[in-house]
Amino acid sequence: MNSQPYSSTEQVIAGTYDSWCFYTETIEVQSMSPFAFFNAGKGYTGQRMFWQNRESTFTFVGLGHAHVITSHAEDRFESIKQDWQSLCRQIVNEEPAVQPVLFGGFSFDPENEKKSVWRDFSPAYFAVPTFQLTVQEDQAFVSIHLITQETNAFETFEQLRKERDELVHVAQVSEPAKPEGILVTNRTELEKDIYMQSIQQVTEAIRAGEADKVVIARQLKLDFEQEVDHADVLQQVGAQQQGSFLFGLEAGSQLFFGATPERLVKVTDNQALSTCLAGSIPRGRTAAEDTALGNELMNDDKNRSEHAYVVNMISSVFRKHCSSAVIPNMPELMKIRDIQHLYTPVEGELKEEATLFDLVQELHPTPALGGEPRTKAMQLIRKHEPADRGYYAAPLGWIDAEGNGEFAVAIRSALLDGQSAYLYAGGGIVADSTPELEYAETWVKFRPMLRALGGQLRDES
Repeated sequence: MNSQPYSSTEQVIAGTYDSWCFYTETIEVQSMSPFAFFNAGKGYTGQRMFWQNRESTFTFVGLGHAHVITSHAEDRFESIKQDWQSLCRQIVNEEPAVQPVLFGGFSFDPENEKKSVWRDFSPAYFAVPTFQLTVQEDQAFVSIHLITQETNAFETFEQLRKERDELVHVAQVSEPAKPEGILVTNRTELEKDIYMQSIQQVTEAIRAGEADKVVIARQLKLDFEQEVDHADVLQQVGAQQQGSFLFGLEAGSQLFFGATPERLVKVTDNQALSTCLAGSIPRGRTAAEDTALGNELMNDDKNRSEHAYVVNMISSVFRKHCSSAVIPNMPELMKIRDIQHLYTPVEGELKEEATLFDLVQELHPTPALGGEPRTKAMQLIRKHEPADRGYYAAPLGWIDAEGNGEFAVAIRSALLDGQSAYLYAGGGIVADSTPELEYAETWVKFRPMLRALGGQLRDES
């Protein structure tokens, strides 16, 4: 089942798709659980993808690789954009109701030379699925994509139709079982001492005028009694973290997944929307405590300053690529299960030549995940942060053949690797930061993935 005729574009030179054909076919199906469809594609393990937007009005599941586009080049954003646009020009029998989707992401920093656990993820890794489930509001569609240089692909496509029907049948009649409990055998704070030292070193650099803000992250490793089922994890996170973007991207034997509250940018019919999300505080145990904490966050100078950095940067990108931009004067509170954030939406109408990939390239990394000024902050992260972030805090999402799509900032996330998982959390360091308070903040941000993977927090029983 896994043997696709063309599963990689490693040998394809950008823009040389003239001899390729991109065949698509879409049927409407009765509604089914997206998790059941993901689970029905177990034969494609290593080539599956999952996305659900924050409002739960759009869900995408991909099984198999009709085509993979990767890039190690310095211009990785432009490279992926050009390859996708070239590929889309070869679409045959285009379905107007449901567009083919390219799904994937970029690493946070391809220049980071620290030892990495992200062995199966390249600096840019995107795929067109062979089978695509799209759920929009109350309608569900399943698409087949075949991207090939075969002159006569009829027999191949007919076989894919049979497989599609089998996948739909399995997903509709056998809902995934309730996820089994995940038994954690060990929890390790990786390089905690180095992390604590890095906070002090970066704070001193900021006080010396080298930067205004730098985001430093750390790793937590969980070991399990046995390998964790990817479908179980996604279903469990989806049940626990409603109101967040739910995502999963497999590469080889690894799964990068998470439930992030932060939209990087969305484009629909040339209308762009971004989320300025920076500044955080825990949720309260009671409604009154929750309101008090929210008010504290709204009036905290450090958090408001962090938030302002993000708003200013995203606004400047929108003014560059949009003919008009709408930017509120004051932030709001975004409350999700474990944490509340300062939140400001920014909207604009794209200029004719601008694309979703152009916005993603210029918005990453925002000051909320990198720092300010960007270049110096990235240098300090490379020097002081204990490990390579991989795809943590990086852009992950989708784009369709018409240029519509959405990317999130992949925080509240983890890399699942067999019987282990690597969790990531960080915080913005400014001149008055202290290692103890920053360390405590990371535990709040670890909470969603710890809960999903069965690793209890110290204050939970």
